[in-house]
Amino acid sequence: MRAGMNIGEIARRAGVSRSTVSYVLSGKRAVSATTRQRIQAVIDELGYRPNASARALKEGRTRTLGLVIPPANQRLTDMQLGFVASVVEAAARHDLDVLLSPSGGDHDRSFERIVTGRRVDGVVLMEIRLTDERVTRLATAGVPFVTIGRTADPHAMSWIDVDYATLISRCVHHLADLGHRQVALVNRSAELVAAGYGPSHRALAGFRTAVTERGLTGVDVCCGDDTPSGEACVAHLLAAHPEVTAVATINEAALPGMQRALSGAGLSVPGDFSVTGVAAQHWAEDFHPPLTAADVPMRQMGAEAVSLLLELIAAPGGPPRHRLYAPPISLRSSTGPVRPR
Repeated sequence: MRAGMNIGEIARRAGVSRSTVSYVLSGKRAVSATTRQRIQAVIDELGYRPNASARALKEGRTRTLGLVIPPANQRLTDMQLGFVASVVEAAARHDLDVLLSPSGGDHDRSFERIVTGRRVDGVVLMEIRLTDERVTRLATAGVPFVTIGRTADPHAMSWIDVDYATLISRCVHHLADLGHRQVALVNRSAELVAAGYGPSHRALAGFRTAVTERGLTGVDVCCGDDTPSGEACVAHLLAAHPEVTAVATINEAALPGMQRALSGAGLSVPGDFSVTGVAAQHWAEDFHPPLTAADVPMRQMGAEAVSLLLELIAAPGGPPRHRLYAPPISLRSSTGPVRPR
């Protein structure tokens, strides 16, 4: 079978809908002999073989995956939206639907329907806390699930995650190599940190470790996920700690505001002040100048989350699978040698 061939390609070549191809493969509905033969001819020509995951979804399944997202009253960040899009896109390649379900706040009933309603074959869970009741609930209910992020003790669950501790540490070492001695971490919001949001805690741990290793002075601040918060946060940082010459951040939604604050303070990037961090590639490229950053591979991570979930659905007793992403730092133009003030 040619790489990338899927049900959609079979449907296109046979001149039928994707669902008709799915019915022929699964036997869930009757299809006319003529149509079945036409589809089978294309399948034979392409050498298509449904994989174990697809075969496991043939009988008695909903052909729907659940994607549990943050509460609906919270505006999703661009990275969160990227993960949603990547999961939906990956599921479509397997001819699967995705049911979005908010959790937290006033949405516990929606999550509980996902767990108990047999509406989905498995769940992808986003925005993981170090201690996360949703993970415990899914595990107790026996629902196959994969998380984007991980708890403090993640060994018994399947997950994919970004290695924020390592990546922020690398950012600090990069700044130290450029001569910066006073650096800051712009984290996510204080509310997320207090709730035990995994990336925030791991980023802070990586920051503190690297600052200690390099003998730097480090300041860490929390910041809301929006432009005004980014501007206010960096303006306050500059006023309270004028000795700071560089920041690392995991808060990409605050980047435009951070840029505005630096410009308002008359600081050029990277001449007077360096900025680096962990962000989606297009956020990094939209920064002025383009941001030196570890680019989060959202599409790849969403696809892998779906792939791992299908493996769990096909073989429920299989061992947990883990994937920790640590992409290299893309050297762009927002970091430079420290300039004496």
